[in-house]
Amino acid sequence: MSSLHTPMNFCSHCGNPVSLAIPAGDTLPRYSCTQCGTIHYQNPKMVIGCIAEWEGKILRCRRAIEPRHGLWTLPAGFMENNETTAEAAARETMEEACAEVEIDRLFALINVPHIHQVHMFYTARLIGGRFGVGVESLESRLFEEASLPWEEMAFRSVSFALQAWLSDRKKGEFGLHTVDLPPMPPTPLTPPTPQG
Repeated sequence: MSSLHTPMNFCSHCGNPVSLAIPAGDTLPRYSCTQCGTIHYQNPKMVIGCIAEWEGKILRCRRAIEPRHGLWTLPAGFMENNETTAEAAARETMEEACAEVEIDRLFALINVPHIHQVHMFYTARLIGGRFGVGVESLESRLFEEASLPWEEMAFRSVSFALQAWLSDRKKGEFGLHTVDLPPMPPTPLTPPTPQG
């Protein structure tokens, strides 16, 4: 089970030490400044992206950054302040794949509580079929369903969203799909093979 909080030592407002306690009127422990009294709330991060389609093919990006460097993903990233979730999906697609999209609808909502994140994917149409390679990508490509690199998927949320999208496309009807992703079980260590 992961911690409720990311460790914090100092107040971002005044630089003095913080302590972890339940503030008056609250029910959960929060980091609070011992000097200025600022309560530092830590809430889940929103990761927003889209499944951008062009003539039956899906736009994918191969990551140039960690985590999961070199693996394939959908264009997505952290939502910024002062934007809607749909705006975040369009912006991330432009940043990672130099592609302008027309956002359609919210398609997948994936809770990843053990890393304090919520992932949301929209369906979208790639405008004009044009795309490129953003600074956070090694390459971008349009994939047919049969050529999707499932064994090289960067994230489980991406696999979930793509599988649901492909299933809905076969049915000819797109819904809203949700799932809660648990932590991955630890990979067992393989003992070395005895020599000689």
